[in-house]
Amino acid sequence: MKTTTKHAGGGNNIRTMKALVFQGHHGLALVDKPKPTISEATDAIVRITTTSICGTDLHILNGDVPAITPGRILGHEGVGIVEEAGQGVLGFHKGDKVLISLITSCGRCGFCKRGMYSHCCSGGWLLGNKIDGTQAEYVRIPFADTGLHLLPPRADDEAAVMLSCTLPTGLECGTLSGHVKPGDIVAIVGAGPVGLAALLTAQLYSPAEIVMVDLDDNRLKVARSFGATKTVNSSDGRAAERVMSLTQNAGVDVAIEAVGLPATFDICQAIVAPGGRIANAGVHGKPVDLHLERLWASNITLTTRLVDAGTTPMLLKMVQSGRLDAKKLVSHRFDLSEMVKAYDTFAHAAKHHALKVVIKNGILRR
Repeated sequence: MKTTTKHAGGGNNIRTMKALVFQGHHGLALVDKPKPTISEATDAIVRITTTSICGTDLHILNGDVPAITPGRILGHEGVGIVEEAGQGVLGFHKGDKVLISLITSCGRCGFCKRGMYSHCCSGGWLLGNKIDGTQAEYVRIPFADTGLHLLPPRADDEAAVMLSCTLPTGLECGTLSGHVKPGDIVAIVGAGPVGLAALLTAQLYSPAEIVMVDLDDNRLKVARSFGATKTVNSSDGRAAERVMSLTQNAGVDVAIEAVGLPATFDICQAIVAPGGRIANAGVHGKPVDLHLERLWASNITLTTRLVDAGTTPMLLKMVQSGRLDAKKLVSHRFDLSEMVKAYDTFAHAAKHHALKVVIKNGILRR
């Protein structure tokens, strides 16, 4: 990963801010950028207090999301304080503490009315993708009334930022898309943050077994502490065989793919039982083979989706009540000035025993 620190000018100029910028394949730079301003009446400017790095950000660096061009400020997860609200923003005011959703939605288009906020005609996944994101001192939030969630002043930033993307993705793309129900045998392939979020949320639906599959023994240990009933190390290429053995060769009712690689998708296809469900939550940058020659008569359901974040209010209530311990996903903490180091830690998760890394913004001195 190529990393640099640049200064675009501005010094103590209050109109500039520090931000992490994508520079093309494997390139990152912490630079001075213009502080965002209100461009639409429905915008809000949020001062970031806490942000994080998503596995999707690593996919961007690897070239798996070619639509994202050099110069983009990365990040779509964040907690902060409203600095300014446009005249059309009704629910938020200067000084409010807020959770930022990764999904921008107008709330009015056909997709929004169907609850498919990720496909909003004016929004969707914009932050750190089509517009500048949250890995900066400030961020502009379009459609602030739907893109922000009010937090109590004393809310824990680290727990709350897990609700920007990680937990809604695990719940919606994994648990809910897989229709996990009481008594099911569930396999989650990939014990990264999204896979662990699927593990935490799947338990809300009382499955009989949850088998976690991963290459990393440390993450499998974490998965067991989070509630996995069985774990399988996939480093020798025999994960599917072991999962089938654990189920007396019956297969699993739900297989959740939480990595985004051909090999992990293949495991899901090999272990799903007749009548079972494969829920894809991973970001895929390469083609995968769908083995219909084996599955055509198996009555399986395959789902794909981008998180809509429609479950965020419910998850927020569960975190605030103590029913869901989101903070235990956090393993490392950095200052915004250490953003490049944070990426290196997250990119080499096995070496550093990293899960989610959080970045605190104390408003850097210039």
